[in-house]
Amino acid sequence: MKAMKIIDISQPLSHKTQEWPSDTPFNYALTWSIEEASTVNVGQITTSTHIGTHIDAPFHFDNEGKKVHELDLDLYVGKARVIEISGKKEIKIEDLKKFDLSGVERLLIRTNSWDNRNRFPTSITSLNPEIALYLAEKGIQLIGVDTPSVDQVDSKDLQAHHQLHKHGIHILEGIALEHVDPGDYELIALPLPIVGADGSPVRAVLKKL
Repeated sequence: MKAMKIIDISQPLSHKTQEWPSDTPFNYALTWSIEEASTVNVGQITTSTHIGTHIDAPFHFDNEGKKVHELDLDLYVGKARVIEISGKKEIKIEDLKKFDLSGVERLLIRTNSWDNRNRFPTSITSLNPEIALYLAEKGIQLIGVDTPSVDQVDSKDLQAHHQLHKHGIHILEGIALEHVDPGDYELIALPLPIVGADGSPVRAVLKKL
């Protein structure tokens, strides 16, 4: 029996991983080291919860929203469809109407708008807040994007975040889809069980169905 190929769609975490401006950068360092006479190597991580490939808990933008440890894990495991919508400043309903989204619960959008991950982008393809109702009517419960946010990076009101939340759609950001063809996959993108957290890095992978 042929083994299923796992496609990693996570950004590697290192000192090169781009954090939001003024947010906590990722850092890993050894606190105990065999080279320095310890019996083991033990590392320490400091990071933002919104580094690299991550999920947003509703608490991130709504004080009354669920926190990471309260989220339904079924949202982050299951059949997902990858589509490509590139060359847009904003994805609108008319862009989505070109795709058959029947039966889709998890939608991943390849925008190709973060072309250099060694630099935090100044402009990305964002989601028009009006698509939230359209997606909800299609039955979508999770939206994933290959950008650091579903809103523009300079947004102050985060309308896409709020509208998606209002319509019961959860958010996965910073996925790497440049090596992924459009189609149907199984998604696994589980957050860490960080009690009280507003978000969590994830190891997001796809398996071709």
